[in-house]
Amino acid sequence: MTDVIHLLPDHVANQIAAGEVVQRPASVIKELLENSIDAGGTNIKILVKEAGKTLIQVTDNGNGMSVTDARLCFERHATSKINTAEDLFSLKTKGFRGEALASIAAIAHVELKSRQEDDEVGTCIKIEGSEVVSQEVCVTPVGTTICVKNLFYNIPARRNFLKSDTVELRHVIDEFQRVALAHPSIQFSLFHNGSELFQLPEANYRQRIVNIFGGKTNEKLVPVEEDTAIVKIHGYVGKPEFAKKGRGEQFFFVNERFIKSPYLNHAVTAAFEGLLKDRAYPSYFLYLDVDPKSIDINIHPTKTEIKFDDEHALYTILRSSIKHSLGQFNVAPVLDFDRDSSLDTPYEFSQKGITPPKVEVDPNFNPFRTERSGGGYNSSNFRREKAAGSWQSLYNGLQGEGNETSSGITQVEFESDEVTGNLFGLGDAGETGSTTFQLNKKYIVTTLKSGILVIDQQRAHTRILYEELLKNITVTSAVSQQLLFPLKIQFSTNEMELLKEIKDSLEQTGFIFSEVKKDSVEISGIPTLISESEVEILLEQLLLDLENEVPGSGFSQVDTLSKSLARGMAVKSGTVLNSAEQQNIVNSLFACKESTLSPFNKPVFITLTVDELDKKFM
Repeated sequence: MTDVIHLLPDHVANQIAAGEVVQRPASVIKELLENSIDAGGTNIKILVKEAGKTLIQVTDNGNGMSVTDARLCFERHATSKINTAEDLFSLKTKGFRGEALASIAAIAHVELKSRQEDDEVGTCIKIEGSEVVSQEVCVTPVGTTICVKNLFYNIPARRNFLKSDTVELRHVIDEFQRVALAHPSIQFSLFHNGSELFQLPEANYRQRIVNIFGGKTNEKLVPVEEDTAIVKIHGYVGKPEFAKKGRGEQFFFVNERFIKSPYLNHAVTAAFEGLLKDRAYPSYFLYLDVDPKSIDINIHPTKTEIKFDDEHALYTILRSSIKHSLGQFNVAPVLDFDRDSSLDTPYEFSQKGITPPKVEVDPNFNPFRTERSGGGYNSSNFRREKAAGSWQSLYNGLQGEGNETSSGITQVEFESDEVTGNLFGLGDAGETGSTTFQLNKKYIVTTLKSGILVIDQQRAHTRILYEELLKNITVTSAVSQQLLFPLKIQFSTNEMELLKEIKDSLEQTGFIFSEVKKDSVEISGIPTLISESEVEILLEQLLLDLENEVPGSGFSQVDTLSKSLARGMAVKSGTVLNSAEQQNIVNSLFACKESTLSPFNKPVFITLTVDELDKKFM
């Protein structure tokens, strides 16, 4: 029987390893940034084209590499970070596995230029699919520049699995932000397709957070600081009133390394217990410094998972320190036993008897009485010594001869009906003879020939608005209402990039953007169906939905936008509707192309036939 086990060729092994290390262009940027930081770079520049699919270039001013190191760094398990297995438990560098550059070189065209400070010239190496194409001397500044071109060129299946440029760029920005937040003392810059996305100068932790997420973030931050024998904690948490509906601003850093830890995230959530609204998540930027011997980083190639020696103690310390900060800065409510002395009742009032208040009315007072010839108005003393004998006396003298009052006024007309706006834009639809009524402020019940129809008002209105928005975006433009004062809303750079992608579609729905800046937008017009106070909440929910849906094509992006806006603008359960509004929902629902399901594939209504009702009474 022949042998069946054999060693894989190096290029095949590298491609298999690349599947774990390099999942998308953002993974390449993460690995290259960490190498630049380990090399002592203080100014790092990243250039990206087509979200990293075409080009990723990372330039640093670090130590650089010698000729031998420049060639050896592309070999598997070649690293300068560790020498023995014991070094794994005292790691102070980002990388240590020696797989990143070998994996990247296996699936892309890589060009490396590097020079050390003592050398007059540098080294330039070009590699394509793990094979060295050329190695020569070149002129380059001190430090290292790595260009990664045509990612996954030799693995077409992996390249086809990449999302749209918008989605991939969002992942690139996420990885960039994680590294930049962990190292505020390093200058970073990020350019995409020639335009500047980030220019981060050297700063402290708070300034770095504000530079990334916008100036409005500064007022949201509450400092957290705790120093114990187990862990040293510093950083910031967001105030409860600024909690978001997504987890986009939640960052844990352990020894300057970004990690993901559901266990520690639960500790933060527990500290905010009772302070957050339903389905709201707090923002936090927390830096934990622990003994490297008490953690294990070598769990996954991405190095975002860590095992701690004493997780329970870490959980308790983290929760307590956040609670302490929230209370110290008067963010959390506290019991206040100080009383206001001005509200105290004097002791002498305890002996006073209770008497009913006296109501004195002048029955002859008439504000419409004509001016007397003497030049003054007829006035009478409002305070009378004797109270009216009975309530009938209040009307004495008010009725004159015929239909005229004593003041000579022949007719006074008052507005009999309250003028209010109509949510559904109805005409003169009356409420008499209505065949609908509202059940539990949630369902609309109407009659059919064969029985009754029960409609979920929120789902029905969502379906109506969804089809109307789709029509406005793809066919016709919606009507806008102009704002008296433009509304300015701030967003993070990541959110602004996404907002620019959907700006044209939003304008079709009725939004008017008078100004679009790097970190904010100014809105001068909004759709007629929403109020000014709802705009910021609506846009935040829209951006969150688009991030979660991860749209990969134009149509799916428009569809997600229409769904999100319809859900935010629809009438909610618990809203009282008059008969005209109920009837308008019923009529508009059955004028839709798809009336049975909501945009989220939930049933909109149910029918109960007479036969089914008859069976209930058997």
